[in-house]
Amino acid sequence: MKSKLEAMFLELKDTSEMMVDLAYSSLLYDNVEIAEEVIALNDRMEELSEKIQDEIAQVSRAMPDEVARAVVTTRLMDSILEIAAAAKSIADVVFRGLAEHPVLAMSIRDSDTTICLAKVAPNSILAGKTLGEVSLATNSGMFVLAIRRDDDYIFGPGWNSSLEADDILIARGPEDAVAFFKDIVDGSRTEF
Repeated sequence: MKSKLEAMFLELKDTSEMMVDLAYSSLLYDNVEIAEEVIALNDRMEELSEKIQDEIAQVSRAMPDEVARAVVTTRLMDSILEIAAAAKSIADVVFRGLAEHPVLAMSIRDSDTTICLAKVAPNSILAGKTLGEVSLATNSGMFVLAIRRDDDYIFGPGWNSSLEADDILIARGPEDAVAFFKDIVDGSRTEF
């Protein structure tokens, strides 16, 4: 049971980190699509926290000497959820149309990278391949931070991570590489 709990906590931590990155990006680039991803991740965090609470209750019942650890674990989970809530609040600024501030505009002007989302089309040259097979970062200039597959996320995917039709890729890179990247991902472009 502990390994299941540890895996859920790792996912909770990774999700909150991704939320913070995406929330700041949605704010800096005034990007509603990225802000929506933050909201979706927040929903996932709420589901995951409920599962963690259930697992903690089961562990505490099965092993009464683990109650103290369960309390600490619950406090840690609450702290991670507070980080996620802050990220959601940042993304909410974009939804309210308040992201166009002169200081933010200056930051955007000085920034040479951006974050984008793109959905892998069934006819994309990426579908059914691994990141390593297609050398996506090298060939497109965009580095995949995460893959959303249905309701699951693969954070920090590696060379062996497969890409499937309907995956949502969350990528970071130079602004001038985004259009090419999206064309590769959506199947509009059939070669690098």
